[in-house]
Amino acid sequence: MMPQLQFRDAFWCRDITAHTGYEMLLQRLLDGRKMCKDVEELLRQSSLRASFDSLKQQMEDVGSSHIQLALALREELRSLEEFRERQKEQRKKYEAVMDRVQKSKLSLYKKAMESKKTYEQKCRDADDAEQAFERISTNGQQKQVEKSQNKAKQCKDSATEAERAYRQSIEQLEKVRAEWEREHRTTCEAFQLQESDRLTILRNALWVHCNQLSMQCVKDDEFYEEVRVTLEGCSVEADINSFIQAKSTGTEPPAPVPYQNYYDREVALSPSSPGIQPSCGMIKRFSGLLHGSSKTTPLAASAASTDTLTPTPNRNEVVYAAVAVPEVPGPRPPTAQDYRALYDYTAQNSDELDISAGDILEVILEGEDGWWTVERNGQRGFVPGSYLEKL
Repeated sequence: MMPQLQFRDAFWCRDITAHTGYEMLLQRLLDGRKMCKDVEELLRQSSLRASFDSLKQQMEDVGSSHIQLALALREELRSLEEFRERQKEQRKKYEAVMDRVQKSKLSLYKKAMESKKTYEQKCRDADDAEQAFERISTNGQQKQVEKSQNKAKQCKDSATEAERAYRQSIEQLEKVRAEWEREHRTTCEAFQLQESDRLTILRNALWVHCNQLSMQCVKDDEFYEEVRVTLEGCSVEADINSFIQAKSTGTEPPAPVPYQNYYDREVALSPSSPGIQPSCGMIKRFSGLLHGSSKTTPLAASAASTDTLTPTPNRNEVVYAAVAVPEVPGPRPPTAQDYRALYDYTAQNSDELDISAGDILEVILEGEDGWWTVERNGQRGFVPGSYLEKL
């Protein structure tokens, strides 16, 4: 026997900014609410109206049985209406909670990315100031040396403050992400319980409805027997398993956003100069100067420079002279790939692109923030990357 699948294990997204799984579950519940209304309309039109219209032409005993059937169906209809409204109120509570945590998560994620950019810029400014201080301390005047040293210290303090703000943003984001993950699990469990209740209630309501109609109209018994057989084969577990297998968006929640130290990351090749290899030793040396004591004398700084850089025969040469390295052909840029749109999307800004489910798009650039640049029929714009499927 196939094990019972769970909503909480099948509707995650690896992208922390995407909520496709939650939207898929919400759409499922809305479709179920529409189905409840369709069953109510069936009971109204096919039973009550037909029963009351036939009272004028039937004998007293047949009319009495029709009235009893109408009353039973009216009570069944009232129960279905109350059940639908009860589920609506429960769903709205979870929707409000999920909307709040999702907005908070996206807001803090944006703030963390902005803090990261500021932190990296401050680190670059500190490196530049440190380099300028070392150049001036070699053969500059005392006043210029002191001014450069003060500027380097200010830049170092700014970088430290930016790093503290960046760490704080990441910690806040992690707290909200953990809260969102808990609420997502709770909402998935509540939605699955609602779905099970809805399927059970509708199955039982239709079963009773068919029994009542078969007792009233014996000649239609064979037709309603087929309906009963179909309803008997209805399995809540099988229906939920089928829905999860068809619409599952992922089995793992998004990973926490990591803290990336500016100096510990690997040095990558610059896209504008693919033939020049950066000096890892030079960056590590600047990191040591930035985090070291501000009381380092120019002589000690000069000694650190000579220990890190490759020795040269002439001691009077400028330390940061450019080294000519033969350029090698850089890697070819990635070619555009074709993707298919899974869902409809309406552009919210002028730089976005309207797409419909089934459209074939050419992906030009996959953005790290989840927005991809695509082209279709000569038109370019941004669309959510989670809405696309690779061909």
